Amino acid sequence: MDADDSRAPKGSLRKFLEHLSGAGKAIGVLTSGGDAQGMNAAVRAVVRMGIYVGAKVYFIYEGYQGMVDGGANIAEADWESVSSILQVGGTIIGSARCQAFRTREGRLKAACNLLQRGITNLCVIGGDGSLTGANLFRKEWSGLLEELARNGQIDKEAVQKYAYLNVVGMVGSIDNDFCGTDMTIGTDSALHRIIEVIDAIMTTAQSHQRTFVLEVMGRHCGYLALVSALACGADWVFLPESPPEDGWEEQMCVKLSENRARKKRLNIIIVAEGAIDTQNKPITSEKIKELVVTQLGYDTRVTILGHVQRGGTPSAFDRILASRMGVEAVIALLEATPDTPACVVSLNGNHAVRLPLMECVQMTQDVQKAMDERRFQDAVRLRGRSFAGNLNTYKRLAIKLPDDQIPKTNCNVAVINVGAPAAGMNAAVRSAVRVGIADGHRMLAIYDGFDGFAKGQIKEIGWTDVGGWTGQGGSILGTKRVLPGKYLEEIARQMRAHSINALLIIGGFEAYLGLLELSAAREKHEEFCVPMVMVPATVSNNVPGSDFSIGADTALNTITDTCDRIKQSASGTKRRVFIIETMGGYCGYLANMGGLAAGADAAYIFEEPFDIRDLQSNVEHLTEKMKTTIQRGLVLRNESCSENYTTDFIYQLYSEEGKGVFDCRKNVLGHMQQGGAPSPFDRNFGTKISARAMEWITAKLKEARGRGKKFTTDDSVCVLGISKRNVIFQPVAELKKQTDFEHRIPKEQWWLKLRPLMKILAKYKASYDVSDSGQLEHVQPWSV
Repeated sequence: MDADDSRAPKGSLRKFLEHLSGAGKAIGVLTSGGDAQGMNAAVRAVVRMGIYVGAKVYFIYEGYQGMVDGGANIAEADWESVSSILQVGGTIIGSARCQAFRTREGRLKAACNLLQRGITNLCVIGGDGSLTGANLFRKEWSGLLEELARNGQIDKEAVQKYAYLNVVGMVGSIDNDFCGTDMTIGTDSALHRIIEVIDAIMTTAQSHQRTFVLEVMGRHCGYLALVSALACGADWVFLPESPPEDGWEEQMCVKLSENRARKKRLNIIIVAEGAIDTQNKPITSEKIKELVVTQLGYDTRVTILGHVQRGGTPSAFDRILASRMGVEAVIALLEATPDTPACVVSLNGNHAVRLPLMECVQMTQDVQKAMDERRFQDAVRLRGRSFAGNLNTYKRLAIKLPDDQIPKTNCNVAVINVGAPAAGMNAAVRSAVRVGIADGHRMLAIYDGFDGFAKGQIKEIGWTDVGGWTGQGGSILGTKRVLPGKYLEEIARQMRAHSINALLIIGGFEAYLGLLELSAAREKHEEFCVPMVMVPATVSNNVPGSDFSIGADTALNTITDTCDRIKQSASGTKRRVFIIETMGGYCGYLANMGGLAAGADAAYIFEEPFDIRDLQSNVEHLTEKMKTTIQRGLVLRNESCSENYTTDFIYQLYSEEGKGVFDCRKNVLGHMQQGGAPSPFDRNFGTKISARAMEWITAKLKEARGRGKKFTTDDSVCVLGISKRNVIFQPVAELKKQTDFEHRIPKEQWWLKLRPLMKILAKYKASYDVSDSGQLEHVQPWSV
């Protein structure tokens, strides 16, 4: 099951089942503090994984308040009690601020209530305050037990039997204000809400030539403001961690009027609710509006997004994140010993990691302390590598220096889109063009892929030409699946005619094959001896050298939204099973991850061969499910998972075998997965990875300056991708060994490790390799 079996210990299945028995253990799960979308997905994963390993799992309603009050607030959960909650925002078990738990007396009551049900494992989903409270509770546990024994509320046996409390935290917070994790549960969904509003506002602002000041949440953390500014190309952003320099009022007005002078019909200013100046005085949205109106006379409106950001259905990313975290939290609780410190399950790159809870809390508090003491550079550094990277990228893309201040390199860099369209491609082009111009290059746009390249459809593209591109779906430059092999002579001629010194290719597997063909043609055509780099952009997420591709997140959200609607329809009619076909070529990423995000019963993929016996067992499983209160089924099928077991075949088989028990419907999602406005993740991923690619090109061209150097080595033709926790450039020649060219997929794919999760959460027995789990790591501010 593991995509990397070399690291899995031999007999890991046997080890897993023996090692992680929850028999005789009781786990309490609570949500505390502010709610966040995705909390329900985490609760569902904790309950189902807990039951799967044989533990009893209890809901603790209304957070710590329910723990203190006890009674019906602590109730055992079963498999069906978390059905149909994956797509629901907020938290079904309630959350409340609790004063009583802040007192020792309140915690004594809470301990007594937990002991009555034998709960000594707590899974807390909340922010840093909730997690700090849980850690204090854990420290006091033995003292609380002794006091209860002295009061005669428990006996000596209970003191020994329940001697220690295990605590594992998951961070649910839309602000992404917790150090130690790349993304907290709810952040991505909050960004979805913000971007939906901004996209809507942009159309009305454009009509009336208005300026809009948008206030987003983030009292102590500017993450939402910063990332939404990056995702929509805002003119100005105000953050608590990085206040504007003194005299910002004049600078901002100059910037806004310059943008208007460049024929931009609207201005967007984004303000975090906790925005401050360098003297720690608040900067309010009203103050900014007054400034723009009095200084520039622009028609200006303020929109405060407020609690809209907390609401709505969780995004696909948040559902998958929360499901992974929930499963990991149960594993951490079952592996805990009396000496294990309270830990937080968090995300680093695409890896689930465990970090000491108090180290994370301490660093989160250090950020606030740095801001209070006006050490703003430290605050940005402590927020972590990704925050600092976002801030630098935003500054580079938002503010253009006057032409006479940019030293020219006399290099021409061309950008091309290749393959099928993917949402986020335009954000990547915009970012490349602006970073290239800021680095002093002349940027050229190639229209209609390699076909257009051969025909000379090449034009210079300027800073303002790419304004407003981040929110556009598809490919504005035009893209085709044509490979360069047939047109090498013509393309070489165009490279020579336009003196192209470097090439950035944004696309999917065709872009990868095209890069290989151009690289192989270097001996014959010296025009191709220039730095060439590819940024992966395809809904299929099948490019070797990268765990993620631009466009896959948007497609995943489309699949998840559609599955939600279909599940709702199936719930209404009862006893209905839907078979849904997803895109992806031979790559099962969309089917597998869509299945995890939508709570599917099965997902058929090419990477895991299946036969008629598997289909039969799935039908039996669904037949059993129809006897419960959950009378609906959802099955995903990747379009190329099997030559003979087609969507029609599976539909007919299910219809025949399920006669009298359930009926079937099928749905082919098709090209709607390639369309639509890009998700916040794809806008940002496209923007950041493309900026990184241009920095690499600039560095390569600098190396060669004045030496007329030809680039002939493998390391000058690369794919830029995310691998585990790092952004890395890999020579395309090295990636050949890792590629299954017949099926157009990488030989090893990280997400196959998550396949058992979907099965376990759908009530199948599955071997889940936990050989990577269990290492408690330490928080590094620059790897956060």
